[in-house]
Amino acid sequence: MYIEIDENSGFCFGVVRAISKAEVALSELGGEVYSLGDIVHNRMEVQRLEDMGLRTVTHDDMTSLKGRDLFIRAHGEPPSTYRRAEELGIRVIDATCPVVAQLQRKVVVAHEQMQSVNGQVVILGKRGHAEVVGLTGQVANPTIVIEREEDLDLIDFERPIFFLSQTTQSVSLFWALAERMRERLSDEKMLTVDDTICRRVSNREKALMEFARRFDVVIFVCGKKSSNGKVLFNVCNSANERSYNIEEEAELQDEWFENCQSVGICGATSTPAWLMKRVAEAIRSKYVE
Repeated sequence: MYIEIDENSGFCFGVVRAISKAEVALSELGGEVYSLGDIVHNRMEVQRLEDMGLRTVTHDDMTSLKGRDLFIRAHGEPPSTYRRAEELGIRVIDATCPVVAQLQRKVVVAHEQMQSVNGQVVILGKRGHAEVVGLTGQVANPTIVIEREEDLDLIDFERPIFFLSQTTQSVSLFWALAERMRERLSDEKMLTVDDTICRRVSNREKALMEFARRFDVVIFVCGKKSSNGKVLFNVCNSANERSYNIEEEAELQDEWFENCQSVGICGATSTPAWLMKRVAEAIRSKYVE
């Protein structure tokens, strides 16, 4: 059996930067660092960092962190979080991805533009996702979040629209929804579209599809909380129906590898390389004679 790990899979730039910042902080501070939410949507990587002293907390825990170090992950946070940290005497280690930070600024500008024409700001994203919470929290005015075509009914097509996207969404879905909006508006000039999807992430879709087609079986490794993982696994599955999504090697099932001569292993932007290697080693030891 031939086994290959996709060289293009694994941590994106923003996650690599955040993990590196966390490791440096844990090393230099010599104590516990508190991460506001999971530093990355991968349980195995979170456990590794917890063993080094990283502790995951919620916004409700901030009142007990006076004088401590609070880590802002790559997903970013709304301005209210920074204000609250300052009020509570909490030191902030900001690892917001630069691409996300740029999008946060764009959301503010979009609202300013729409306010002057009685318009609305619409974001393609997963409701409740940390990045989306940070984006919608940039301004007091409401932002409409849509996930699929059915959500277009949330929009008032009598008013101008400024359409943006969470950085890890599907490019094809974004432009398909933009086209549906254009069709429903009385004047297409009422629609402003800004494709804010991270190309370091979106460019993986085509490469991943080509990768998945090359193997009898594809094992896609990602955390269950990963929004990007859901998108990329669907790409794999559309290219190869024998694609399986796991979080760790313990989830591998014997029947997947029946009559299998080749296995491709890939993952999300939140999947560490060491975990994909561990999955490859598990398959090799269990299914290769």
